Amino acid sequence: MTQLQISRFGGVDVLQLSDQPLSSPSANQVLLAVRYAAVNPVDAKTRAGLGWAAQKYKDVLPWTPGFDVCGVVKACGEGVTSFSIGQRVCGMIFDGGAYASETLAYADMLLPVPDNVADEQAAALPVAGLTAWQGLFEVGQLKAGETVLIPAAAGGVGHIAVQLAKQAGAKVIATASKSNHDFVRALGADDVVDYHDAEAISALTGQIDFVFDLVGFESGLQNLSLLKANGRQVTVPTVAAPQIKEAAEAQGKTASGMLVHPDIEGLAALLKLCAEGKLKISISQIFPLSQGATAHTAIETGRTKGKILLDPRV
Repeated sequence: MTQLQISRFGGVDVLQLSDQPLSSPSANQVLLAVRYAAVNPVDAKTRAGLGWAAQKYKDVLPWTPGFDVCGVVKACGEGVTSFSIGQRVCGMIFDGGAYASETLAYADMLLPVPDNVADEQAAALPVAGLTAWQGLFEVGQLKAGETVLIPAAAGGVGHIAVQLAKQAGAKVIATASKSNHDFVRALGADDVVDYHDAEAISALTGQIDFVFDLVGFESGLQNLSLLKANGRQVTVPTVAAPQIKEAAEAQGKTASGMLVHPDIEGLAALLKLCAEGKLKISISQIFPLSQGATAHTAIETGRTKGKILLDPRV
């Protein structure tokens, strides 16, 4: 079994291939032959030693990143009756491990992949889709008729959030680089603003009910001024949320952070939307597992369109 591990925190060079045997699945686990693993910003932050996941795994290195997986069931542990050998499944593996040719996962974190949903789509969906779903509706309480601002709308979470918010009946204003405007409009955004255009951004002041902040830091702080008096903001980057919450309170506004959590019912709903053609997941690049460092370099630019995947079979 080949896996891409980190034995210490640092730059992309700490990602190293390793060949090690994998144990048989224990009770309630399945062994998967991985077809694709998605690369998420949290993977790169953890590799660098930043954020909640780095704190969680710092004492158990070496660690294999990868929270999103699509694979085929090779073996089932005791008590697993919901899956069969050869079945395609996907899910969010909360302890990581998807950057590998094979991985173990608990059965209750996985779902069957519908026949008309491609492996690539299924692998790219869980973390980004659930972040969008939970941020918009569980934490943000977005309602039909409200105006939502989605910065970084062409990115992995953003391009899903645009589609979900529009389908929920919201007016969607998105920010993206000019080269991505047509892409974001095609997703359903009512208006797309170049985030470099300070005048256009300023013109939104007082018009926004809800900001789904996928950037944080200076951008997140500036977006607070765009909110209506009773507006609210959800900031996804966990390291930026405390500062933005403090600034919002000083302005008499509401801001909160969020951390995506496993939600099998939410993932089932998202897979259903994909199967029905109502949610499209854009895949910008697929790298071999051996080029994980290149994939991390790309995700760290913050300018990727859609999702990046790793393929351990090549």
